[in-house]
Amino acid sequence: MTARMVAGRRMALRLASVGLAAPAVGCALPERGRAVPRGRVGEATVLGIPNERFLIPHDMPKLIAEYASAFRRRQQHLGFRDPLVDAPPYRMLGVSGGGEDGAFGAGLLCGWSAQGTRPGFDLVTGVSTGALTAPFAFLGPSWDGALRSVYTDITPDEVLRPRGILAGLFDDALADNTPLFRTIARHLDERMLRALAQGYAEGRLLFVGTANLDAQLPCTWNIGAIAASGHPDALALIRRVLLASAAVPGAFPPVMMDVRAGADTFHEMHVDGGAFTQVFLYPRSLTTGRRERLRRGERVPRAQAWIIRNGRLDAEWAEVDRRTLSIAGRAISTMIASSGYNDVVRIWNTTERDGVDFNLAFIGRDFTGTYTQPFEQAYMRALFEHAFERARRGYPWAKQPPV
Repeated sequence: MTARMVAGRRMALRLASVGLAAPAVGCALPERGRAVPRGRVGEATVLGIPNERFLIPHDMPKLIAEYASAFRRRQQHLGFRDPLVDAPPYRMLGVSGGGEDGAFGAGLLCGWSAQGTRPGFDLVTGVSTGALTAPFAFLGPSWDGALRSVYTDITPDEVLRPRGILAGLFDDALADNTPLFRTIARHLDERMLRALAQGYAEGRLLFVGTANLDAQLPCTWNIGAIAASGHPDALALIRRVLLASAAVPGAFPPVMMDVRAGADTFHEMHVDGGAFTQVFLYPRSLTTGRRERLRRGERVPRAQAWIIRNGRLDAEWAEVDRRTLSIAGRAISTMIASSGYNDVVRIWNTTERDGVDFNLAFIGRDFTGTYTQPFEQAYMRALFEHAFERARRGYPWAKQPPV
């Protein structure tokens, strides 16, 4: 199999091979608290903030109300009177998962800033490695130095610590991601928290996706609302949400969230949001009225969407060994690649119906770098510089997914 794969592909298998050389772990199974009962999933909250997160599809009405509230704050902040006449375009960015390939999106954003045409975004969404990029993208070019550092200065030791050979049987993952949490905490500090809260006050939204494994539901976290809440645990929660969104099942441990439902306390298990979708933008039900107006030939507010796919969208050939782990790893990587492509197509179809200007970036065949271990610094630096230079010269955004 080739070394270039999409997020999570073969990571668990590689970590397993690394784990063969690591000390054996103890055989005590990890404990967990009581899961939220099926009928009370919708009651659960971490900080008690009404709009801290949305379980999809149960909380879709609350999510649409959050968009409406943000639109009002945006209008007040920008001072326009009529969305059809004097409002700037509503600009959206979705950043996908992709593990070490997140260096592509980081390089593209920084190069876009250097080119001088990068806009401010009213909505930014992120999943997995895209969740680590999203706060910097949301805050704008003044945070590019930190974004560059995250993807070019980081080493594998700052992301994971392999566990022993028995971890696959007696633990919750093949590697410990405590180093990644420290990396997140180093960048996501009180200063960034205040900046995220200010963006939310201006009517801009930052959403990060995780997977609630107990409820088997995607969870959309309202990062700006959490930052603006003033809750003393807001910063700690956002750090844990970013860690959870990048917690590839099997490779990294799940993030256990302490929640309350009424007077009772429970534990929720959250992992990589890519278990449900590798990139998302906005719910289709949000724009029903917009589509109806378009069908009647009426004007609608201008809107633009940019999707950064931290991975390839074309098939990647490989000669697969006729061995169980090779076959399983190739099948998993194929499912992930297909899911990523389908997510992009879904978003494109929705924006086409809504009259939204669609723009797509992804790793093309012109980048041929490879790596031998997850989060290899040399590979990530090469990919970052490749994307940076392409964007600095004017990135050729695709207007539809490649066929």
